[in-house]
Amino acid sequence: MEHLYYEFAALLFASAVVGAIAVRLRQPLIVAFILVGILIGPALLNLISAESEIELLAEIGVTVLLFVVGLKLDMRLVRHLGPVALATGLGQLTFTIIFGFLIGLGLGMDWVKATYVAVALTFSSTIIIVKLLSDKREIDSLHGRIAMGFLIVQDIAVVIAMMVVGSMSASEGIDAEQTGMLVLSIVAKLAAAIVLVAVMMRYILPRLMELLARSPELLLVFAIAWGTSLAALGDMIGFSKEVGAFLAGFSLASTRYREAVNARLTSVRDFLLLFFFVHLGSQLEFAALGEELGAALIFALFVLIGNPLIVMIIMGVMGYRRRTGFLAGLTVAQISEFSIIFVAMGIALGHVDDNTLGLITLVGIVTITLSTYMILYSSKLYDWLAPYLRPFERRNPFREAEQAQEKLDEASVLVFGLGRYGGRLIRQLHDRDVGVLGLDFDPEVIRLARREKLNVAYGDLESRDFLEHLELGAVRWVISSIPDLKLNLNLAETLRAQGYRGRIAVTIHHEQDANLLRDAGIDQILRPYRDAADYAAEQICSHGR
Repeated sequence: MEHLYYEFAALLFASAVVGAIAVRLRQPLIVAFILVGILIGPALLNLISAESEIELLAEIGVTVLLFVVGLKLDMRLVRHLGPVALATGLGQLTFTIIFGFLIGLGLGMDWVKATYVAVALTFSSTIIIVKLLSDKREIDSLHGRIAMGFLIVQDIAVVIAMMVVGSMSASEGIDAEQTGMLVLSIVAKLAAAIVLVAVMMRYILPRLMELLARSPELLLVFAIAWGTSLAALGDMIGFSKEVGAFLAGFSLASTRYREAVNARLTSVRDFLLLFFFVHLGSQLEFAALGEELGAALIFALFVLIGNPLIVMIIMGVMGYRRRTGFLAGLTVAQISEFSIIFVAMGIALGHVDDNTLGLITLVGIVTITLSTYMILYSSKLYDWLAPYLRPFERRNPFREAEQAQEKLDEASVLVFGLGRYGGRLIRQLHDRDVGVLGLDFDPEVIRLARREKLNVAYGDLESRDFLEHLELGAVRWVISSIPDLKLNLNLAETLRAQGYRGRIAVTIHHEQDANLLRDAGIDQILRPYRDAADYAAEQICSHGR
């Protein structure tokens, strides 16, 4: 028993070291943990003897992952999916499946393997995309919101695909003649599962969660117990553990304790998934990988180029700027952990061989690695490619430009950024009957401001194209409430290049930025923190006297 403890300690230490290197290289930990598995597995050092224990932890990790996906799938959020999220999500899924399948057939695969590969290529990693967009503070931008919308579409597709695969057995195989019966069986099982979950959600879970929430530790234990129990039940009735875990999470998605459970499970999920990816890496054979190397590179190029292209085409047709389509498209330029899990299910059922898993893993490593840098440096990449992306933008990208220009015709003051400072500023100007237009890149912020009858529209300070299309002849002040030196310097340069004659004011949080901004032609420097502190000190002193 002690040697197992030593083995797990070494495994965790190796994962921490390789993970630190990956973070330094700005790579997701998924790639690092797969490499740890390859390093300590039979292919290289062959240091693993606790394969069954690691596999069990890996299965629990996948269960918790699907549970968290279900937990986040609030029906209120699904109902608010915009047409662009639905169109791009379904369009990307259809495009990738059809052309992925044809590429697979062209590479000599049988139709079953080509189908598995094509479906696996459609899923993008929500975990990676959310992390990268959050780090770049783009999660609430227009392209970030759209990306989150079609990721929800993909999550639903993941569950449907797993339901279909989980309803098949190795002995049945995949017989085209039995498709009708298979569909009826899936629908019947799904209906029964929905009824069970609905009854639990309506009559049992709310009261039970109320009781358990008195102890945060017990709430966490129950969440894991509920997820693993429904995963086991799903497996027993002919679905899969993954679908059962998803339904368990979904059953709690509408409760008021959803965020508390999610916050506590996130770290548990990340820790357990370590074992899934290490186990995956340890099972890979270099001989099998070598056989699939050429196919993996072809599929990787297809994902890296084809998926963003279809998103840009759809968003361009729907009236979005090429920059918005490009940035949203980059988020689907990789495959996800679900792709690997989906193919692993196919291997367990005897539908595909181990080489298929090696192929998808190679595609995952290549696409995740490259797409990470593509997203991190998306602005520079766009600046380089912008001249070649004009065909992906309509002559009048009405969803972003037209509305802002119409509202701008009534304004003499333009304010970028509707956060705490910018939002307060436009409200004060509005109350003083000043013609002001507020612009923000977060569609939700725009929606809430319109409820207050404020004059607002979508606007992206980072987009030079957007700035260049604004006609500012009647505008006396352009104000940026966003304390980003680079963006504000770009604003000043673009406005002056357009011949703007009015005044420019920008916000700073660091005093050292002031001189650079003045040299760039900024007329007024706004210091929210300093001004607020000065005012507070004045109030305190005046009352003290």
